[in-house]
Amino acid sequence: MRKLLITISIIGGSLLLGACRKDFVKINTDPNTATSLNPQYLLSTVLVNSAYTYQDDAYMDKPGEAGRYFTKVRNEADDLFGWSSVTWDGYYNTLSLNYQLYNFAKTQHQGQYMAVSEILRAFNFSRITDLYGDCPYSEALQLKENANVHPRYDAQQDIYTDLLKRLTAANDSLANATLDVDKTYDIMYGGNLLKWRKFANALHLRLLMRISSKDKTAFTQMQDMLNDASRFPLFTTFEEEACIPYLGKTKSDSWPGGNLVNSVTETQKYKPSKELVDALLSLNDPRLPVWIAPVEQATGYTVDGNKYVGVPNAIPAPYDYNGGEAHISELAPLFFSNADPLLKASLMTYAEQCFILAEAAQQGGVTVKGETAQTLYEKGIRGSMGAYKIDGAAQDSYLKQPGVAYDGTLKQLIQQKWIAGFMKGFEGWFDNRRTGLPAFTLGPLSALRTIPARYLYPTLETSLNADNYNKAVATQGADKTTTLMWYLKK
Repeated sequence: MRKLLITISIIGGSLLLGACRKDFVKINTDPNTATSLNPQYLLSTVLVNSAYTYQDDAYMDKPGEAGRYFTKVRNEADDLFGWSSVTWDGYYNTLSLNYQLYNFAKTQHQGQYMAVSEILRAFNFSRITDLYGDCPYSEALQLKENANVHPRYDAQQDIYTDLLKRLTAANDSLANATLDVDKTYDIMYGGNLLKWRKFANALHLRLLMRISSKDKTAFTQMQDMLNDASRFPLFTTFEEEACIPYLGKTKSDSWPGGNLVNSVTETQKYKPSKELVDALLSLNDPRLPVWIAPVEQATGYTVDGNKYVGVPNAIPAPYDYNGGEAHISELAPLFFSNADPLLKASLMTYAEQCFILAEAAQQGGVTVKGETAQTLYEKGIRGSMGAYKIDGAAQDSYLKQPGVAYDGTLKQLIQQKWIAGFMKGFEGWFDNRRTGLPAFTLGPLSALRTIPARYLYPTLETSLNADNYNKAVATQGADKTTTLMWYLKK
């Protein structure tokens, strides 16, 4: 499987958009190169590229610090929010591969792969626009056909409108599909089209919640979906959520300490944050020992004598906090053994879906048959814990605790959604910038007085696609991390 993925990546790499690179105009002109490929061969690669990078970014890149899950204790610029521009080439490369998947499926009249490709398209394009705001969309991925090396930036509102339409169409297409997806190459769902539909609809809810404060029809669209559950099936258990396993089986090739990063020492730059560890401790959360390792030495600390110790963000000499690394927690062994079935790269979880519906119900935006905001909130917690094999008795005890027992506040709901989002993508950061919750501590050395709102556009865009870049900046606002994108503007 790994050899196959590498081979496909080489094929797909020649199709890299890179948003707007003149060097790619001449791609695929070799008459001896294969011009067709069965779509199932690309599916595995698109899935791996989508899920692994989403997981990597949640841990070893800016979203991990912005979501206050991690503190970077070496080369701390990301932790201090002194963010520089961020390339989007990897994201567009995945979309380019997915574009070929779609086109191969269309040529061969395989609608089931076209629909799956559309779902993955929505996931990856939503990630780009959620990170940057306006971005190349309608003119992206078409370099081979149109030789357009200067794709325009579409408005985020228009991108979202189109993504939501495509998710609806993909769900409907799979409902009527007469052909199967090859279970060998579908490493997420083993060819189960109903589960793909559930992922599409859960993702649909995520995007609607994202824009709910800006688009007054968002809750109405949610309600329309909920009113037709047979047409729009959703996750019913954590066992259906969108995730894939890691391929490694030993520490040397496992995530995050193996072949997906430079070396094990690279992971030593990232420590669990004080905000996360303290929240887990304060709530007697049974997920704490599953996620976080105890400190190596119980004596000799300087600040915190707890068994589990997180590092505050944006402080001087974070590597020396509490007396040094022997008195700071690491990630638990779970995250260094791909053989552990609990370690998976997630695109979207059942817990997240439950919290989205709980928030919508709490705000009076939707009603869910047989559910209340409280039951959905509790299902979100149970869904997260169940995925980590926390037993039912421990779940029951946790839900009865003061601070956890449902109180009807958005503050409590978002805190629990944030906890459940540990190592699950960007949602902790994105919910904070959307709601202001949890109320994160910035730290004394933070370069900003707010959590960043976005990534800076790639540096090369200012020269290789300057006209379209300038138009986007003129419309959206200055290319700064504090500039609000469309759905965050009041």
